Amino acid sequence: MHGELPQKLRQTTGTRRRRAVAIGVVLIGAAAALYYVFGGSPAPQQPRGRFAGATGPVPVLAANAARADVPVYINAVGTVRALNTVTVRPQVEGKLIEVAFKEGQDVKKGDVLARIDPATFKAAYDQAAAKKAQDEALLANARNDLDRYEKLAASNAINRQQFDTQRALVAQYTAQVQADQAAVESAQATLNYTTIRAPIDGRTGIRQVDEGNIVRASDTAGIVVITQLKPISVLFNLPQQDIIEVNAAFAKGPLSVDAMRSDTGEVIDSGTLVVVDNQVDASTGTVRLKADFPNADLKLWPGQFVNVRLLINTLQQVVTIPTGAVQRGPNGTFVYVVQDDNGVVMRPVQVQKQDETQTVVASGVTPPERVVTTGFARLTDGAKVTVGGAEGAPAARPQGARQGGPRQNGEGGQRRRPNAGQ
Repeated sequence: MHGELPQKLRQTTGTRRRRAVAIGVVLIGAAAALYYVFGGSPAPQQPRGRFAGATGPVPVLAANAARADVPVYINAVGTVRALNTVTVRPQVEGKLIEVAFKEGQDVKKGDVLARIDPATFKAAYDQAAAKKAQDEALLANARNDLDRYEKLAASNAINRQQFDTQRALVAQYTAQVQADQAAVESAQATLNYTTIRAPIDGRTGIRQVDEGNIVRASDTAGIVVITQLKPISVLFNLPQQDIIEVNAAFAKGPLSVDAMRSDTGEVIDSGTLVVVDNQVDASTGTVRLKADFPNADLKLWPGQFVNVRLLINTLQQVVTIPTGAVQRGPNGTFVYVVQDDNGVVMRPVQVQKQDETQTVVASGVTPPERVVTTGFARLTDGAKVTVGGAEGAPAARPQGARQGGPRQNGEGGQRRRPNAGQ
């Protein structure tokens, strides 16, 4: 029994010793890990993000400021309308015996379009002409009698009253012949209405009635609609705030107007402003304007929607830069100007006019200084740059080479376009 107690004591001591060794090993491992993580000299941090590892000059694109004549436009959306539109209707009732035009045909004023059966109207004309001939014969006989009565009355061979009665009869027949002449002319006009002619130069539409039908003057659809396409008109609306500028420019002479495609901005045709409406639409705050276009190639069609730009001014020899070069900060607009040593200087500018591609600056840049147009992400005042081979978009462009005109300073985007003219 006394031998078993020492043996148990030895087993307990060995267990504790092994446990202490295991705890020591864990602590040493933890200390080594902490030292690895937080101890020693830190490894160099590598740059992260889009420009990780980028050092040295900043790559940019630049363009030269230039002087140019810059057109000032006001943009709108317009509706094409035929200069004249006529619904050709019959003026008499009858059977349509001939249709003398083809659908879509260009016709001249006076061309025969259709004919109505003239039989009854020809008979009415002949009757009126015969009645006139009858009354003319009676008038001639009455005048002969008047001449005889006048001679007899002079010699007191007949009663004076008989002479006066004959003179009144001549006047009566004269009036009757005049009435007959009016009846003949009326019958002739009615007969002429059986031949339907084009009232204007233009193009015929789709035929509304076929040959053989009975047509009437009360028919609302008519026979065909003729529209005058050369020249043609475009109606558009402008905000009332722009009318002062438009009227001032219009008073100096005709204003040029361009009609453009809404998808590509291509100029379809160029015309002139002909009228500014004499009142503001109170419901929309806009004023309607009308421009005429020659439409020689028939690219404008009635009912078509087009973009419209009205040239109201041309800025002469102003400083222009690409719009992409203009940046905005807390202190206003500025640009980065590239120096001769390839360093950039941040310079404030005053924007006079601006559109999607070109900006007119009133001060801050002098041609032919170069301004940065692309590569602003790592650019700072005084930084060194490497200008790429492309010079960016040209600062100046020919007049009328793009869709939109310059906009007023402070406009953040393209001018909101008013509703199309109705």
